[in-house]
Amino acid sequence: MFLTGAPATMPDLSCYTTNLLAYLLPDVPDIRRRLAEGIRLAVRVDLPPGDLAFSHHPRVDTTRDGRELVYRGAAHWATTRAALLDALDRERRVLVVGNTRCLTWTPAHGQADAPHWLLIRGYRDHRWLLTDHFAALTPFGDQRPYLGWVSDAELAKALALLPDPPQEVARRDQLALGREIPVPNAGQYRWLAWAPATRAPSAEPGPGTWNFDLESSLSRIADVFRTDPTALARYSDDLWAAARHHTYQLSFAVADGELDPDLAAAVSAAWGELPKTLRFATQSAARGRPRPGVVDRSIEQLLTTHQALSTSVSQKG
Repeated sequence: MFLTGAPATMPDLSCYTTNLLAYLLPDVPDIRRRLAEGIRLAVRVDLPPGDLAFSHHPRVDTTRDGRELVYRGAAHWATTRAALLDALDRERRVLVVGNTRCLTWTPAHGQADAPHWLLIRGYRDHRWLLTDHFAALTPFGDQRPYLGWVSDAELAKALALLPDPPQEVARRDQLALGREIPVPNAGQYRWLAWAPATRAPSAEPGPGTWNFDLESSLSRIADVFRTDPTALARYSDDLWAAARHHTYQLSFAVADGELDPDLAAAVSAAWGELPKTLRFATQSAARGRPRPGVVDRSIEQLLTTHQALSTSVSQKG
């Protein structure tokens, strides 16, 4: 059963952030604004050549009473099931990590392993109510939001153990909440749970040297794409997520009357073109025809529109 109206309920963001917002809303009522105001493209610059790490926003999950989310994990389904029931009893919802290969409503079903956040909303008669607010046109096809009751066996399969991930996916999981946090070992079921915050709030995403300036970050990314032929395929998903996050931030600012709608639309269009270009360049490179020029031009167009927007904002201020 598909969840009618979910795109209007939750913004079009990444699968992590879309379902994170749905989970946080009861405990963090201002979560939409908190996220919009925190959107960034922070890039770690002290990694080996060809490696990148991204932080799309600071932590937005810290509650007023000092809680924040942490990963939990278990190697066995029976332990996982008991923990999920306990969390569901306390919180009335659980944020879990699924595997796209095993999620029947995703275009990647049966094709590709990838972590995918979704929500458990209820349990009765030995069945679980699953919700996935994520909607997008993915490389595998069109994904629509989902709502449905599943059995124990079906839930266990949906949360199927992910194989040992490549480094870029591991970093993506570690930084999914904006700041690096421990992730359970590969081969464990995973979910997120509330815990007392153990560190003071910080804009820093984690260890290492990070760049927070959008233009410098995009230039750094362009350099990596230009010099490492494998980088396009490894980091296209991160730039796709960045495009969605920045488009959300722009639409929020326009609704607040802070940005000129036409300029914001031009920047949003440039962000929208970037992942399309990266996908085209990745597919072309896989066929033995690398096209670094198209990626450079797309990033340059994005930089140009952002500079125009920044100039307009400065003049308005």
